[in-house]
Amino acid sequence: MAWFYLALAGFFEIGFATSMKLMNGHKNIPWTIVFYISIIFSFVFLEKASRTLAIGTAYAVWTGIGGTGVALIGIVFMGDSASPIRIFFLVLLIVALIGLKLTSGH
Repeated sequence: MAWFYLALAGFFEIGFATSMKLMNGHKNIPWTIVFYISIIFSFVFLEKASRTLAIGTAYAVWTGIGGTGVALIGIVFMGDSASPIRIFFLVLLIVALIGLKLTSGH
């Protein structure tokens, strides 16, 4: 169950990081609401996951899911660079996250 909570926490991290860019200094109310809801749920699920998982692993995977997700959203929807080297490092990050899961013992 801890890994499920961690996946949810990462999903909501993607939500709060993406909405942070779109809320325009709290002027865009719908994105501001998404930001606050996402950040609350992200931390709630991260806390639940860290009850069982090692905090270093939980935090690394949480930030990795968020970073990868936001980078992909940036590439697909916001015109961010999709250079081969950037894609290589995103794949490398995903491999590292899988490695952390496989070696966590949970």
